[in-house]
Amino acid sequence: MSDTATPPSTPVTAGLVIIGNEILSGRTKDANLQFLGEELNQLGIRLTEVRVVSDVPDAIIEAVNTLRARYTYVFTTGGIGPTHDDITSECVAKAFDLDFGPNPEAVKLLEAHYTARGDEFTPARQRMANTPVDAVLIDNPVSVAPGFQVENVFVLPGVPRIMQTMFAGMKHRLTGGRRMVSRTVSSLVPEGRAGGPLTELQARHPETEIGSYPLNDRPGANIVIRAEDPEKADAAALDVVQMLKDLGGEPVLQEPDGA
Repeated sequence: MSDTATPPSTPVTAGLVIIGNEILSGRTKDANLQFLGEELNQLGIRLTEVRVVSDVPDAIIEAVNTLRARYTYVFTTGGIGPTHDDITSECVAKAFDLDFGPNPEAVKLLEAHYTARGDEFTPARQRMANTPVDAVLIDNPVSVAPGFQVENVFVLPGVPRIMQTMFAGMKHRLTGGRRMVSRTVSSLVPEGRAGGPLTELQARHPETEIGSYPLNDRPGANIVIRAEDPEKADAAALDVVQMLKDLGGEPVLQEPDGA
């Protein structure tokens, strides 16, 4: 995304499909959601919906097709390795109704990689070179096996270190909009007392998103205001501060942050 480009006037949005039975079973803790949410916001792209689906073709295909029609960009993580349950690539091909098979560029990369290691380019490893026809590869500087892009869908691995490195190398392909900024107001006023006034305040600031998040260790909440326009975020935050004071609280407006 060029630093001099004018951001689109309409929000740029994204969906994420996290794929894998190991995520749903709790055996593996997903670390990709937080990373992508933060990185996309830095680009002015709102991560709006996330789905976690099992290694079932119909579930993957339905999720990809639904989200790619709904959002500017879609990212998938997981299911592009060498084993029998790594079926994401083939499912993306079916979602787009594209032929699926060895990608000549991916074959060349992987074959050279294993040859240089003195290792065998086994049929299992050859599976990682399969993509939908005419897919655009996403470089993998860590373990060579590439991801790929088809239209607005970006297919990435599930291993966080590899996924994050690959995302860093391909994010220039994304065109973002205006970044969301946030303001946080903390107080010990219970949510049950603040809920009604907070609803009214949200109605007075329709161009902001206001959320209340309970404190972990005591009564009260962090009230987070998010908006594209910093001035509107500031105005809503000041109203939140006054509302909490009116309820007998001693609110603290934290230092501004970018997300």
